[in-house]
Amino acid sequence: MTLPEDESKILDYWDSISINTLILNAKKPKGRFQFTEGPPTANGLPGIHHVYSRSIKDIIMRYKFMDGYWVQRKAGWDTHGLPVELEVEKALKFTKKKRYS
Repeated sequence: MTLPEDESKILDYWDSISINTLILNAKKPKGRFQFTEGPPTANGLPGIHHVYSRSIKDIIMRYKFMDGYWVQRKAGWDTHGLPVELEVEKALKFTKKKRYS
């Protein structure tokens, strides 16, 4: 049997037992675990260090999930807008921001 055939059998099995539903409905006795990151490529080209950091994040998230935490499967990118906003301000030649009180 080849790897693609093995993978196909595993995916078919997971579909037959609705693995995604089972995972999402499983009890998480330790509560939530959240791990966010900044934007990887908002202002520059991606590099190999992005692959390293995403791999490490994935390992941590999978471990925490198996350890009993609820882990949302979503890239954090909690600051994604800021670098883009700064580049737009430079392009539009903004020098200060108007403050509203």
